[in-house]
Amino acid sequence: MVIDLKKCSGCMTCVAACKLGNAVPPGIYFTKVFDYEVGEYPNVRRRYLPVLCFHCEDPPCREVCPTGATYKRDDGIVLVDYSKCIGCRYCMMACPYDARAFYDRERMYYYDGGLMEYEKVGYEKYQVGTVMKCTFCAERIDEGLKKGLKPGVDPDATPLCVISCICDARVFGDLDDPNSEVNKLIKSRNAYRIHPELGTGPSVYYLPP
Repeated sequence: MVIDLKKCSGCMTCVAACKLGNAVPPGIYFTKVFDYEVGEYPNVRRRYLPVLCFHCEDPPCREVCPTGATYKRDDGIVLVDYSKCIGCRYCMMACPYDARAFYDRERMYYYDGGLMEYEKVGYEKYQVGTVMKCTFCAERIDEGLKKGLKPGVDPDATPLCVISCICDARVFGDLDDPNSEVNKLIKSRNAYRIHPELGTGPSVYYLPP
């Protein structure tokens, strides 16, 4: 994924789309948008930094997982097998990007009246007492591929945060394809990654504002 910081308006549409589309429980966010100020008065500007799981090439969260619950797919997406997760939270401590959250029973409902209809469907895939994080909407990608769709090109095979962005600040695609849009942007706009010195090899790149 490539995120263009010059385009991001901080509207939080990506956050809302992710919460709704993935039925993410209260208090947990798969993607966040931080805001900060640059410059000095009176020349001050507000900027925004969207973050999510960076699906690292060498994910430290996988290395510390004692049960193998955290794993990396052949396409590079890093996921959590909830049936194997024991909630030890070693992965949360190992992740240098603070991209994971622990799902406890206290965060189960948004409203006192119980689960909403979309929560009843979405919560079935989560287990209390496990660690959760962004999946790059792997289910959408897999379903799209079955239909012959191309991730990053066809909306039904692309992460929700990407297709919901009203500013087109997020671009998704195949890093192994030199002709993909993500590769073209990385090469043409001096893209950078957060904390590359850690050697994790994040798969999320940023275009400077």
